[in-house]
Amino acid sequence: MLLALDEYRAARVVCAYASFGSEFDTSAFCSDVIAAGKRLLLPSINSAARMLELREVKNLRDDLATGVWGIREPTEHCPAVAPSAVEFLLVPGVAFSATGERLGYGGGFYDRLVSALDDSVPRIAAAFSIQIVDDLPVGPRDQRVHRVVTEATRIRKIG
Repeated sequence: MLLALDEYRAARVVCAYASFGSEFDTSAFCSDVIAAGKRLLLPSINSAARMLELREVKNLRDDLATGVWGIREPTEHCPAVAPSAVEFLLVPGVAFSATGERLGYGGGFYDRLVSALDDSVPRIAAAFSIQIVDDLPVGPRDQRVHRVVTEATRIRKIG
């Protein structure tokens, strides 16, 4: 369903993430981004600055290495790209609501990244149906997603 989204098809620069653990597996999505001739940006964690740095990945096998917390991320030889280049953002999370609220892993990394993007950039979450909940605690710095796509459905565009 992600690949069928108009927002994805229109984007030339796609920021995704390398999934880990029980997250939605993004490997096929990331492969499609590259195969479609789009630019693929993946985050690497800058622990000292407590932020995500975006780097362009051209080869999923050669350009990724295990980084902080065991998450695969781009190596140093991948060029850094400013968040202003992002035209489509795939956002991870632990849980999501039908109104676009997102519960992350507690570090605020993606909230800071999203707040640096233009409001028009589509923020899409890929999740499993079990991750959709009625309500989530929301703080002043929490950033919502525009749409949640699950294996069973596509939640309408939010906002």
